[in-house]
Amino acid sequence: MQQSKETAAMAVTDAPPTHPELDQALRDLRAGADRWAALPVPDRAQVFREVFDAVAGVAREWAETAARAKNIPDGSVLAGEEWMSGPYVALESSAAYARAYEAMARGRSPVDGLPMRAAPGGRTAVRVLPRTAQEWVLFHGFSAEAWLPPGVSPEQVRREAGLDAGTVGTSGGVGLVLGAGNISSIAPLDAFYELVAAGRTSLVKLNPTFAGLLGVYEKALAPLIRIGAVRVVNGDGAVGAYLTGHDDVDKVHITGSRATHDTIVWGRGDEAARRRAEHDPRLAVPITSELGGVSPIIVVPGRWSDADLRFQAEHVATMRLHNAGHNCIAGQMVVLSADWPQKDAFLAELRRAFERLPAREPWYPGSADRIRDAVAAHAGAETINGRVLLESTGDDPACDTEYFAPVLAWRQLPGAGAEFLRAAVSFANERLEGTLGANVVVDPAARKAMGAAFDEALADLRYGTIGVNAWTAVGFNLAGATWGAFPGNTLEDVGSGIGVVHNGHLLAGPERTVVTGPFREFPRSVAGGEFSLFPKPPWFAGARTAATTGERLTRYAAAPSWSRLVAVLAPAFRA
Repeated sequence: MQQSKETAAMAVTDAPPTHPELDQALRDLRAGADRWAALPVPDRAQVFREVFDAVAGVAREWAETAARAKNIPDGSVLAGEEWMSGPYVALESSAAYARAYEAMARGRSPVDGLPMRAAPGGRTAVRVLPRTAQEWVLFHGFSAEAWLPPGVSPEQVRREAGLDAGTVGTSGGVGLVLGAGNISSIAPLDAFYELVAAGRTSLVKLNPTFAGLLGVYEKALAPLIRIGAVRVVNGDGAVGAYLTGHDDVDKVHITGSRATHDTIVWGRGDEAARRRAEHDPRLAVPITSELGGVSPIIVVPGRWSDADLRFQAEHVATMRLHNAGHNCIAGQMVVLSADWPQKDAFLAELRRAFERLPAREPWYPGSADRIRDAVAAHAGAETINGRVLLESTGDDPACDTEYFAPVLAWRQLPGAGAEFLRAAVSFANERLEGTLGANVVVDPAARKAMGAAFDEALADLRYGTIGVNAWTAVGFNLAGATWGAFPGNTLEDVGSGIGVVHNGHLLAGPERTVVTGPFREFPRSVAGGEFSLFPKPPWFAGARTAATTGERLTRYAAAPSWSRLVAVLAPAFRA
C-alpha cells in the first residue's frame, strides 16, 4: 500500500502530527483494514513472521533506547529489564500469532496439542507453559495455565479458539491504541492483538515518556506499517483527545490509569457527573483497557529457613522495585499472618532487601509527589534507601491508591494455613482496588498440608493473573498467557480494565492465567523436594547478571536453538 505524503512525513519526524496528518493516517488505516480483511490466513502468518524478523533486527536499539528513556546508565544490570520486557516479549508475541495463523491455515485449532485439565469450580485449565522441550528446560520448575470460566468444556475451548483471526472478508475497522509509558512492549503488543483478534488496524499514540522510541517502533513494525495495518505517532493529551473523538476511530484501547480512562469515557467535573447519572458516555465507540490496581502479595505462613526468608524477601521486594516501582502489576500490599512466628523475621529481611538492593531514582513523572503522599497518609512509614515501607490498617490509602512508585505496604490478618489464606483472599477481593494481578507465596509443605483448600482459594481469588511463587509479571511476558483484569468490570466501574490482550492461543472468553514457580532457587529447590533447576530469576532486583541474561534470552528468542539456550543459562546461574 502506498503511503500518502502526509503519512510519510509523520514517519521521519518526532514532532507531534497535525490534525490533517492524523486524518490521513486514519484514512490509510481504513484502507489497510480492508486490505487485511482480504488477506488469506497463510499470508497473515507470513506478515507476523516478517514482524518477528524486524523486531529481531532492531532488538539492541530497542533495549538501549528504552534504557535511555528511563535514565539507566550504560552497562547497568538494570538494562536487563529493558531486554526482557521489550524486544524479548515482542518476539515471543509475534511468533505466537504466526503459529496461531499457521495452525488455522491447516484447519486446526490454535490450542491443538496443549494439555487441558479440570480446574476448581467446573473450569477448564489450558497449559500454556511449557509448550516445547526447550521451554521445559528454559523455565524449569515454572508452569502456566489459562483458566476458562466455569462450565466451559475442553471441546468448547478447542472449537471457539481463534476468535476472528481466521475470518477473511470482514474488516474490523480502525482502532486507537493509547500506549503505556512504562513498559516499552505494551503498545506494540496491544496493536498486535487488535489486528489478530479483531482484524482491526491501529493508530498507536505513544505516551510522551516513550517519544524517543518512535523510530525504533517504526523499524520493528515496518511490515505492518507497509501494508497499512499500523501507524505510530507521538503526541500529548491534546492529540489523544482529538483522536478519541474522531469519526474514523471505531474502537479505543488504553493502558494507563483509571482517571485517564474515565476522562475519555465520561469527561470531567460536572459533565462527567451528569453523563454517569444519565448513562450517557461521551465516548461513542467501544473501549477496552488495562488500568492497574493495588496488587496483593499473600504470604502463607510456614516453617522457613533463614535462606528462605532472605530469598522470598528479595522476591517480594522485586515485585515492588522492578522498573523503579513503575509497573501496573507491581506488588503493593503484602498480606501476612499476625500469628506467623516468623512474621517479624520476614519483615526484617524485607527491610534488609530494601537496604541492599541497588538504589534507583524513580523516573516516571509524578513519582516524588506520590511518594510524599504515601508517607504523609501513613503514620510510621519508613523510608529505606529511597523506598517506602509502611503498615496498612486495611482502611487507608494504600488499599485504594496505586502508587506507581517504590511504595510497599504490609497488612497483618489473624490465622494460619487455610484459615489465613481464606481471610487473605477475602481481604484482597473485597478491600483492595483493582483485579489485575495477585501473588501468593507458599512453601511446598504448607501448600501440601492445605490440600484441595489451596486450589479452591486460588479459584476464589478474583484476579486476571495469579502468581504462585512467581511474580505475576511473568504472566505478562508469556505470549501464550492472557493479560487483563478479572472479567466483570463495566464502564461505570472499570476497576483494572475491560478485556484481555496477549492471549497467543486466541482463547475465547478466558477468565484468568495462573503462573506457578518454585519456592526456592536451585540448588536449594532440589534439596527441599522441588523438581526445579531454575536459579535466582534474572528479573530479581538483585540479579547481578540480568543485563547479560536478558540480552542472551532475546537472542535465543530471535533464533531458538539448544546452543543459544545454554548461552542463556550460563549467566543466569551466576545471578
